[in-house]
Amino acid sequence: MNRRITAVTVATVVAYLGIIVIWHVYSPDRNIELQNPGADERPPETARKANDVRIGEFFMRYEETASGLTGQWPRFRGAAASNILQTSAPLSLPQEDYPELWEVSTGEGHAATVIHKGFVYFLDYDESLSSDMLRCFSLETGREQWRRWYRVPMKRNHGFSRTVPVVSDGYIITIGPQAHLMCCDPVSGDLRWAKDMQAEYRTEVPPWYAGQCPHVDKDVLVVAPAGEEVLMAGIDCRTGETLWQTPNTPGFKMSHSSVMQMTLHGKSTYVYIGLGGVCGVSAEEADRGTLLWSTSKWQPSVVSPSPLQLSAGSIFLVAGYGSGGALLTLDRQGSKWTPTIVEQYKANEGLSSEQQTPILYNNMIITVIPKDGGSMRGKLVAYPPSDLHNPIWSSAADERFGLGPYFILNNHLFVFKDDGELYVYEIGSRSLQLRKKQRIMDGVDAWGSMAYADGRLIVRDAHHIKCLRIN
Repeated sequence: MNRRITAVTVATVVAYLGIIVIWHVYSPDRNIELQNPGADERPPETARKANDVRIGEFFMRYEETASGLTGQWPRFRGAAASNILQTSAPLSLPQEDYPELWEVSTGEGHAATVIHKGFVYFLDYDESLSSDMLRCFSLETGREQWRRWYRVPMKRNHGFSRTVPVVSDGYIITIGPQAHLMCCDPVSGDLRWAKDMQAEYRTEVPPWYAGQCPHVDKDVLVVAPAGEEVLMAGIDCRTGETLWQTPNTPGFKMSHSSVMQMTLHGKSTYVYIGLGGVCGVSAEEADRGTLLWSTSKWQPSVVSPSPLQLSAGSIFLVAGYGSGGALLTLDRQGSKWTPTIVEQYKANEGLSSEQQTPILYNNMIITVIPKDGGSMRGKLVAYPPSDLHNPIWSSAADERFGLGPYFILNNHLFVFKDDGELYVYEIGSRSLQLRKKQRIMDGVDAWGSMAYADGRLIVRDAHHIKCLRIN
């Protein structure tokens, strides 16, 4: 019996030794023939690199739904870029909760929605596909209509997408997290044109990715790439043709702030806060794209809010991370402009904001004080433009909002707390009265701006978008 076991053991060992010897000696590539590039008959230039970005190359249609709705929230801060909307529809303030019509899950981000004739659009990022994508949904049903996307590998940095598109008849334009411009047809989703601002303008994408929202002036897209040579540019919305460029003589870099159009001392002007300072560029037909003025006296290291016009010759500037607020005034003598920072202060000394752009309404500047604002931190407050240090009113001690958005609808202030709770206030000349409060979601970083059209309010946090019926 033992001899039989020994023989089996010896045979097994010999077999395994033979396999090992053969494995080391045998070369499977003896008859392999090396091929030169192109021998596989693959068309030239089709090999893909990890960073080979082809903007808008993929498309998927899910449904095709018609809509009779006509309302619009076409861009960042609404049609007038003021975050104020007056409608003929009466605002409803029922005792019961506003009904939720639909919900969409998203990749982690803060990019808010625009609305155009019954459809909702927003930027999203799909980590599983490493792709930036524009998605279109029905405002009435919440069903996805189509999406257009392209691969652009990124690492999460407090989310991905942050910008709000601009939409009109014939085009919707986005700025992706890596400063890619994409223009699509808002109905069909067809790609119209695209530009890579890093490649074309040598733009340096700011920390936490691009936050600038596109601005359109009479079918001309106005962007501030703040690259090595170009500070601002005008691009035909329908063709992608560059119409004018402003040289970057101040040497600014791209911030998270957006271009705002203002009439200053009778001249239409594009105003931009870049990393390095503030500038004004002519928006007039005769000299569009001409740099009118700039100043480096206001240089926050990070800027998210956009400039806010207070009068024909004054602009309020604000930023977070300890920067506080500042007042810029402009003097014009013919073609000569003189910008002056007349006052500058820390967040705990007056009107300030970290992320949201304040609202100018009925001679009041409305904002939420940032976390470094002392005893007023997180409160909703209003200041007169003539006094940036003493508020007219503020929310109650237990009503603090963090970095959440706010806008005004029919003389009521809607405020979305960054944990997903909605507050509705009635605004008085010297007071603020809470009229309604509703938990919308157990939110996480609900920072994206709100949008409204056709009686529907759209809110979001870092992972979800919800639509409510409010009138």
